[in-house]
Amino acid sequence: MTRSTQPGLASLEMVRANTRLRSVTLVPEIRLYQASEPIGVWQRTERAAGRTGLDPPFWAFAWAGGQALARYLLDHPETVKDRRVIDIASGSGLVAIAAARAGAAAVTGYDIDPLAIAAITLNAAANGAAVLAVQADILDTDGPGPDVLLVADAFYERELARRVTRFAERGQARGADVLVGDFGRAYLPRDRLAPLAAYDVPGLSALEDSDVKRTTIWGPACCASSPERCRSRWCRRTPPRS
Repeated sequence: MTRSTQPGLASLEMVRANTRLRSVTLVPEIRLYQASEPIGVWQRTERAAGRTGLDPPFWAFAWAGGQALARYLLDHPETVKDRRVIDIASGSGLVAIAAARAGAAAVTGYDIDPLAIAAITLNAAANGAAVLAVQADILDTDGPGPDVLLVADAFYERELARRVTRFAERGQARGADVLVGDFGRAYLPRDRLAPLAAYDVPGLSALEDSDVKRTTIWGPACCASSPERCRSRWCRRTPPRS
């Protein structure tokens, strides 16, 4: 597991050069450095790096799950207020920034891509949010023991989904609340989750197969089946709403 918290100057400049600072559609309170389309920015970053095979530029976009989860946190600040929060596969840092804006005591965004670390750093600064960006793969560890564990748009690949699910389950077993933002990608473990809320996320035609994605906020399934035995805060909430 490698760990870094300081993005290099080249990474910071690459993010700035390939994006524009603008508001997020579903979360206009937050501005991110965003690209207009994925293929061009991916090609440009590979040319700048002098090699192919770089990770896709997930950091350059506000994906549906991240937008929905960020909206949920700002609409329900009590979910994270005064609590220690981590955001897995943080990408642009949108969800982490929303958690910080909602009053979390401490927020860390984890990603393995150095350009994501640069993006999180720039985006947090642009929003006046205190977010620690850490380049590390912590999915096979027990993690730092947060109060709240956030995951968005991480279930598009079988092996990644398996590792994220196991990490989240370990965190929940140690008392962490787990929140997931996802519109239903192929490897989302639906049988282990229960819906809490849903949002129509617009403006996704450059990234997805439709411009608008109905995107769900999920919690552990125990919240629906056995709330009296679940320690998660949202078990005491009202039923899911749009």
